Amino acid sequence: MIRIHFTAADFARVRFAPRPAPLQELNAAFMTAFRRDDQLLFGRWRQRLLRALPASVEPLGDLVPAGAAPGFLDVFSDTLEDALDSVLAARPERVRSEIERVYAGHASPAPPWIRALHRGDAGARQLIRRAQHTAFESVLRPVWPLVQDLHRAEFTRHALTVAEHGTGAALTGLVPGTRLRGDVWEIEAPGEQEVRLQGRGLLLLPTFHWNGRPVLADLPGGPLGLTYPAGPGLPLVPDGAGAAGGAGNADDALAGVLGRTRTGILLALAREHTTSGLARRVGVSNATASAHAAALRDAGLITTVRDGRAVLHRRTALGTLLAGRFTA
Repeated sequence: MIRIHFTAADFARVRFAPRPAPLQELNAAFMTAFRRDDQLLFGRWRQRLLRALPASVEPLGDLVPAGAAPGFLDVFSDTLEDALDSVLAARPERVRSEIERVYAGHASPAPPWIRALHRGDAGARQLIRRAQHTAFESVLRPVWPLVQDLHRAEFTRHALTVAEHGTGAALTGLVPGTRLRGDVWEIEAPGEQEVRLQGRGLLLLPTFHWNGRPVLADLPGGPLGLTYPAGPGLPLVPDGAGAAGGAGNADDALAGVLGRTRTGILLALAREHTTSGLARRVGVSNATASAHAAALRDAGLITTVRDGRAVLHRRTALGTLLAGRFTA
């Protein structure tokens, strides 16, 4: 359980990031890429991503020897150049302490360039900058317009919640498993962590490539940063992907992530359907349609409600937004 303790001043300093943060979204994409769960949704995307990464990205793997990244990679700047500059300008003592933290107890010795980074070598920092820049261009640049669209929708949703119901309602509605007990915000997570803001405030940033628990970032000289999953963390597909074969193949890229049957179901749910209606639309059995609908529901892309003896499926706002990128 993460418990974040607020003062009245802290509540006044809660902010939602108005724009996505390139390096935090990149961190989220890599966390998802190197996990081994949810293979049904992410397996093919992970394989394609890892095969396509240039060799110049490999130093980023050296920075995460045991699954925990050094804190100086947590940057909430909303332009890529500013974010890269922030990593380059990280205080030497912070870089040293974070390298020591992530390599503590690690069986293999740190590579030579990591040892040079620990000594403060400027060339080692430039190596990180090149690796991050190349990784962003390879992994996120093709889908960045979609990330921006999703972020605007998420920002608008929380702005309306704050306006209508207050900051507390926005916090408890952020992700499942959160609640506000007096001046303590509780977030379901492994272990126990007590955080006192002490006037620093809180900056909330959604990510669209992560579906795990929220991640805290101690931003030097700034607020506490919290990156949280918005939606199912479904790997995104760029505009126009799969279109080379003609307009009739506009949904091929989406099918590459979801599979063709689930893509057909998601597109069919431009209006609500029963399970049997979906089965007829996509040419499968009722049992198959029900199983695929359950997977889409678990991913947050559709909802299912019972109406008498019938079961009705509808697209969620996230499902509509995702499907709309391929049918517009």
